[in-house]
Amino acid sequence: MTGETTVRTAVRIHGQSAQRQAVRALLEGLSTHSGHLLVTGEPGLGRTALLRWAARSFRAGPVLDLGPGPDRGARGTAEELLGTLRAAAGEAPVLVCADDAHLWDARARAALGRAAGLPHTAGRVGLLLSVASDRAVDPEFAHLPVVRLDPLTPSQAGALLDDVTGGAADPAVREELLAEAEGNPALLLALVHRLSPAELRGHRPLPRPLADAGTLAEVAGGSLTGLSAPARDLLLTVAAAVRASDGPDVDAGPVLDAVRHLRPASAPVPSLEPLPAPLALADDRLRFHGPLVRRTVHAAAAPDRRRAAHRALADVLEAGGQPLPGLLHRSWSLTGPAPEPALADRLAAVAADGTVPASYRLRAAAYARAAELTADGPARAERYTAAAEYALLAGRPDRARPLLAAARGCAAPAGVRGRAELVRGLTELRDGPVGDAHQSLLLAASLLAADAPADAAAAALAAADAAWAAGDLPACLATLVPEPPHSHQHPAPRHTDTPHHPARPVDAAAVPGDAGRPLPDPVRDHRVGMRALLEGRLDRAAEPLGQVVERARTDHRPEGLLRSASAALLLGDVEAARRAGARALAAARQLGSDALVPRALEYLAYAELRAGRHPQARTHAEEGLRTALRTGQRNTAAHHRAVLALAASIEEEPDVVARHVTAALTTARRHGLAQAATLAEWAAARADLGRGRPLDAADRLGLLVLPGPGRGHFAVWRLAVPCFVEASVLAGRHEDTGAVLTDFADWAAFGADPQAAAQLARCHALLAPPDRADDLYRQALARHEEAGGDFERARTALLYGKWLRRRRRPREARGRLGTALAGFDRCGAGVWAAQARGELRALGAASHGGDAGTPTRLTRLTPQQLRIARHVAEGATNREVALTLAVSIRTVDYHLRKVFAALGVRSRLELARVVEQAEHAGPAEKTGAQP
Repeated sequence: MTGETTVRTAVRIHGQSAQRQAVRALLEGLSTHSGHLLVTGEPGLGRTALLRWAARSFRAGPVLDLGPGPDRGARGTAEELLGTLRAAAGEAPVLVCADDAHLWDARARAALGRAAGLPHTAGRVGLLLSVASDRAVDPEFAHLPVVRLDPLTPSQAGALLDDVTGGAADPAVREELLAEAEGNPALLLALVHRLSPAELRGHRPLPRPLADAGTLAEVAGGSLTGLSAPARDLLLTVAAAVRASDGPDVDAGPVLDAVRHLRPASAPVPSLEPLPAPLALADDRLRFHGPLVRRTVHAAAAPDRRRAAHRALADVLEAGGQPLPGLLHRSWSLTGPAPEPALADRLAAVAADGTVPASYRLRAAAYARAAELTADGPARAERYTAAAEYALLAGRPDRARPLLAAARGCAAPAGVRGRAELVRGLTELRDGPVGDAHQSLLLAASLLAADAPADAAAAALAAADAAWAAGDLPACLATLVPEPPHSHQHPAPRHTDTPHHPARPVDAAAVPGDAGRPLPDPVRDHRVGMRALLEGRLDRAAEPLGQVVERARTDHRPEGLLRSASAALLLGDVEAARRAGARALAAARQLGSDALVPRALEYLAYAELRAGRHPQARTHAEEGLRTALRTGQRNTAAHHRAVLALAASIEEEPDVVARHVTAALTTARRHGLAQAATLAEWAAARADLGRGRPLDAADRLGLLVLPGPGRGHFAVWRLAVPCFVEASVLAGRHEDTGAVLTDFADWAAFGADPQAAAQLARCHALLAPPDRADDLYRQALARHEEAGGDFERARTALLYGKWLRRRRRPREARGRLGTALAGFDRCGAGVWAAQARGELRALGAASHGGDAGTPTRLTRLTPQQLRIARHVAEGATNREVALTLAVSIRTVDYHLRKVFAALGVRSRLELARVVEQAEHAGPAEKTGAQP
């Protein structure tokens, strides 16, 4: 190193939003009562930062910082401690922060624990404690409510890194830093601090290992001091065993056998009693309480002792019939970095053997280690590429990128370079600019065409996916051109100096078979059908896409099932999409393919959304968002956020809609995700429409659906046309609808959207003269009965009921509005149910549900006056109120004067204050117009 990078102070806490919310609740509760909270987390996750944030945020009284350390002899009893705290607080509440309370001596810990459990009869005291989670929680604190800090997600860690480096890190260096830190913010900062500016910018090679023993020990603190030699051996052996395990825990039996190999023959038989504090034992499996301490134990051990532990594990595992982990341990027991061709070939062979049970993660590790031990450049590149393929399937794109960078540094034939570009493109498709992904995938298809046409077709189809995500219709069509004639022929054999070819993993976005096989029919069918659909030729699209859907009946691979779900969505067969998506999800979980789980949940969420089942769509999207963030798939996460925004747009949760829309658009704009952006904007507009803001909704939707360069995604904007027509009619902009309604009629005739025919009839009813509207509304409702879907049917019934009320047909209006209310209630569309209830109140009918009562002060108003008052209190102008309620501005002016007089207010601001106070006062009597 030539120097150290100056690390900027992070301007905010990254992640931990749920944990901050729990601390905030404690602080706010101190205004009325005492409380306590225990913050736990591995060293480096930000316990100290969270306590400091709490201290800065607390304004209601003094903050006492007891600080860490064992010198607590002055505080002998809980009562004395509480007395001291109350005296310091006086009449105001007091917040007590005790960081690293596990470092206190036993007497002080006991006093603090009892103090938290005593009733605080005098004074309001908030106890906020933190303890490290690299050991079991001390029994003195076991009764306290716990908030656990989590590692940062890849996107949160990336934001922190950009914060402290000003975005100066080279992309490859950035990816390696994020992978090495594993979501630990303090470790990430320590790694950055270790690098020189030239290393950070990629101008000089990085130090190896990047996270050395000193850096890890600095972050871990003193958690490994005072251990006996047997305890150190046990910790080291567990830490070594986890490196070749499929999870954070390992079987205790082989570990104890390996420890026995490490110890002299005369040493006592290894035992798990007493268990060292950093370890936990459950169901005969051992694990560390946290990954940082495990890594520190392994890195800080003496090299010869570390190699001996791996050698002992290799002997035990190979004897027990576990060849792949045994070979990995054997490779880690070697001295020095010199190539070992024989061992490298054995590792690659076992990793390629599909009959050997092993996870994607373990195969990735085996290929990466085989590459490190390989001297031959092309073979080394191929093995790094295979490692990256499996890392991607394991849901670790952060691991795949450095492996691809290593492969790029080796000479390799076109086929290997094509596979590397395929992995790179798929990684970017899920977590990068989709324009870059498109180019990488096209390059992959070109490089693979000669020797691996099946993989070339997979790359081309994935390139079409990238163009689809970007909303680039010409590029999508160009990518879906019919395959060249040689694609259907058997490819030439792959030439390589590697004696054992890697088993080819299959990806959901790509559709390869093993190299050396003819192009599978599903790939060709999907491409042909997708192109025909985009060209508007449903007759030519139905057969090939239908074949892809039909294959889901016999296919058990998640990749094929995901392809079937995609084809079913293209054809509008939402039930087939749900079935295929659910089976793909089960298959991906069974195989341990973490990368495919968010994609399966995405298809399930879209299918439920298209079917009008918003609560189910929300459930799938919430899980999909969590898994996408955990596996570093920000683009997939943006799609899940868009679905969540659409689901929330029918509920009474405007803040939730805004949060998901903002997050989805942030990623969509950075990565060029036109589809996710269009869905998110549509969600925001539909929320406006549901809350009675047609002008805002029409403005938003006009940008998405009207012709022009800013029109939304080519496959999505038509779905928003019914909302646009409704908003435009309510806003008095009928003339804007003609340009898009013709296109929507073509879309409805196309037959790929089961709701479109009913929605088209509803749009015509909204625009029709009175003598035709009645029949059109009835036609729309009849078509809804055929298509199903509570939400859309209820929307049509609501609009029809409004129309009937304005035509002075109250008996018919009540029936339609009651049907609409029941439909909205059934699908959880709270904001639309409120509209139906308001219409029923205007008819003098009492609606069932939570809005049957009205706060007492507002009972002086008639139903129409109440509706106008509520809209004005929300900030609507008289013109906006008139448009929303379908009355004249003069009518709104008349009723508003009556409202002012009845409530004794003189301004709109006073009216808003009265309505807010009355609404919060709780339900009271019904309005005077209700029977």
